[in-house]
Amino acid sequence: MQLHDVRVHPSADQLAREDQLAWKLAEVATDPVEVDADVVDMVVNRVIDNAAVAAASLGRAPIVSARGQATSHPASRHGDGSTVFGLAPEERTSPEWAAWANGVAVRELDFHDTFLAAEYSHPGDNIPAIVAVAQHLGERRGLTGGDVVRGIATGYEIQVDLVKAISLHKHKIDHVAHIGPSASAGIGTLLGLDTETIFQAIGQGLHTTTATRQSRKGEISTWKAHAPAFAGKMAVEAVDRAMRGQTSPTPIYEGEDGVVAWLLDGPDAHYEVPLPMRGEAKRAILDTYTKEHSAEYQAQAWIDLARKLHREHPELVADPSRIASIVIRTSHHTHYVIGSGANDPQKYDPTASRETLDHSIPYIFAVAFQDGAWHHVDSYSPERAGRPDTVELWRKVTTVEEPEWTRRYHSLDIAEKAFGGEVVIRLVDGTEIRDDIAVADAHPLGARPFAREQYIEKFRTLAADVLDTAEIERFLDVAQRLPELTSAELGGLTIVAAPGILVPSPDTGLF
Repeated sequence: MQLHDVRVHPSADQLAREDQLAWKLAEVATDPVEVDADVVDMVVNRVIDNAAVAAASLGRAPIVSARGQATSHPASRHGDGSTVFGLAPEERTSPEWAAWANGVAVRELDFHDTFLAAEYSHPGDNIPAIVAVAQHLGERRGLTGGDVVRGIATGYEIQVDLVKAISLHKHKIDHVAHIGPSASAGIGTLLGLDTETIFQAIGQGLHTTTATRQSRKGEISTWKAHAPAFAGKMAVEAVDRAMRGQTSPTPIYEGEDGVVAWLLDGPDAHYEVPLPMRGEAKRAILDTYTKEHSAEYQAQAWIDLARKLHREHPELVADPSRIASIVIRTSHHTHYVIGSGANDPQKYDPTASRETLDHSIPYIFAVAFQDGAWHHVDSYSPERAGRPDTVELWRKVTTVEEPEWTRRYHSLDIAEKAFGGEVVIRLVDGTEIRDDIAVADAHPLGARPFAREQYIEKFRTLAADVLDTAEIERFLDVAQRLPELTSAELGGLTIVAAPGILVPSPDTGLF
């Protein structure tokens, strides 16, 4: 890897394109280096993972809405159109709208992959946009599954590299601002575009996707699932404009009125972005990790620890009134974003939305401790959240920041990077129970790391109630053959709901 210095330059500097971060990212996208075998395998895993969580969300209101919007737009005339999760492969829409609908389905349950460093991210959000473009132009441009793999590897590489170096949340900018550039670059790799075109698309992809973090604050709304899908949709549109010769604000990162100067660390900012050197394989996807549980990633390890404590202390499960307090000592992010440090009263509200509850570690820990399990639907039901003994226990759970766990959270050494902490359960009689966990069980360094078998099991479990058995097997066959798929087979990278499953979208919008 090489470090690329990023700082603000006055317009008088006339910073050369070759020295701009957007150009460096575009050069990564155009590097024709082969994709390593283990990276190919992981790309396949993440395509399966995305489909799994999309299947489980097909009937939820944001997906119904997004699907209705997408199907209101016919396939654009210069391609064959793209598939929409849940619908038959023959029912196509324009690629930007497929990226939108499928992106919402993938993100809705907050259940797919993650990478956390200076910033937060779900790199799997790149996949819907890249696959949509591949399906739309596949047969007309001779694209194959191998091209899709290369595009996805680029999307992951660029998003992870940006997340390692540039914090958005510190300035209350939503993390999807890194998706605009990464998805644009991934599409560029897929299509074999030149560096100049990808450079322009990256600039527009960033410029159009910077928004505030209020979408993940307070009473969290359904926009949480739409935000990354919007970034993917903008990436498709940015690439289209760039291919037509249209240009972007330049320098988009380093300009004196640019993103860094006014939205991030300001005129005196300095970042070092790690990027692969020319000819160096794009392996960043291997640093990312998926979720076993449908909740914010920082909650994954805590669910696992709560399940362990449930097994070890049945007496407290049976009588939670014996517990005086539960203090979770953890990283800055966990404390301030999903913990009591956020100072969001909604995180303790039994009537809060699902989106709010999955960003409440006090709620999640209390329920996982009582149930010894976590379910993507049942654990969030109003009945479950409103159970009196749960509410009583829930309000005894607080978080505090522990500097060592914050340091480990931000470490770029994957071997010590951690997303857990220590829990201290104080009983009414003064007894204390302490335990700790560094990473989730499903993490590559966890107790039960996810491999292909677990990804397939996750897909089968989440798809069981919404897809026919034959469709489950068909999709798994196509997905696992991704590197060898022909252009004609790319349309099979979708899932078709069983009869009677899909809810029609109300005709109450503009489209």
